Amino acid sequence: MTKIETDILIIGGGIAGCIAAISLVNTHTVTLIDKLEEPKERIGESLAPAAQRILKELDLLESLHSHQEQLYIQNLGMQSYWGSEQVHIVDHLRNPDGLSKSLDRKGFETFLRKSAVERGVHCIWPAKLKSSSLNDTTWHVIATSEKLEEQHIQAKFIIDATGRQSHFARSQGIQRIHIDKLIACWVTLPDTEVNTMSTITATENGWWYSAVIPNNKRVIAFQTDSDLIDKATFKDLDSFLEFSKGNLQITYILGKNKTNITFHGVVAANSTRLEQITGKQWVAIGDAAISFDPLSSQGMFNAMANAMQLKELLVMSNIVNHPDTDIDKQFQKMYTKQMESIWEQYLYHKNTFYSAEMRWKNYPFWKRRHHSL
Repeated sequence: MTKIETDILIIGGGIAGCIAAISLVNTHTVTLIDKLEEPKERIGESLAPAAQRILKELDLLESLHSHQEQLYIQNLGMQSYWGSEQVHIVDHLRNPDGLSKSLDRKGFETFLRKSAVERGVHCIWPAKLKSSSLNDTTWHVIATSEKLEEQHIQAKFIIDATGRQSHFARSQGIQRIHIDKLIACWVTLPDTEVNTMSTITATENGWWYSAVIPNNKRVIAFQTDSDLIDKATFKDLDSFLEFSKGNLQITYILGKNKTNITFHGVVAANSTRLEQITGKQWVAIGDAAISFDPLSSQGMFNAMANAMQLKELLVMSNIVNHPDTDIDKQFQKMYTKQMESIWEQYLYHKNTFYSAEMRWKNYPFWKRRHHSL
């Protein structure tokens, strides 16, 4: 058994958790745990240009640039077949923050984990949350691992950064609200195309997405509601390829690389939020608090921005060192207000974008999204 005392315990070593840890380590003692020994492959890879401001503020941008070939490629923009058969192009050439970045998501998370260790964050992985209890003003957390001895952690404050699963919040009895049933089935393959822009193509039952990522690879995904497509369709690569024949652009790309495609299966992609995103001496951030439809391309940036906003609020309130009841209530009120504002803006933009596609307005996938307008 290992005993640890820390100001802040962050549960979840993904993007939100690592950014929060790196931003807070100069003002607090920070412990970061994750149930995975190393990050896993993920579909999300589009990093919005504005994220560079955060990386620069944390003195991470130069180091990221030095690993460019392995971690990211510049993305000129997006071409979309949305609302009509005519292609619509949105580029980032005039964006003051520069181009967006198409990441090796696993590589980027590994980079952030390494940066957290180098900055002095006490990192423990693999370590899975087993139990937690608040005694007076101190959280007592037990984390277990097959490779490490049991970790007994005393923390003044907890940050749940465990993604859509929101493990800590759920252990406190907090439920998630699901706005829709969106899922994504995805594959990766060698990139052989001259055009490196990302592509979105709407269809009657959802939409396709394609993007180039580092190491001459391409990701292709189809987004739909879980109850609209036979589950066997996304069971294996052969059924996925057969399904893709309904879209000319995607069929053209997949048809040239059939023997080199890696099938990753289905992941949740729906819009969700916690019923309660903060409580006594704890908060949820990133996907653990609110998760976005991948159509927004804002998931990673939101996780990073959320972590930075939380850091400012924690330092300003000094709640970690002075967990006074009145301070705690004010902190919860301010943080909740921040997150509600982000959620409302997200829903507005999500609804606006989906409403631009009316060719299949009477099909269930689109009807559900237009009905919410």
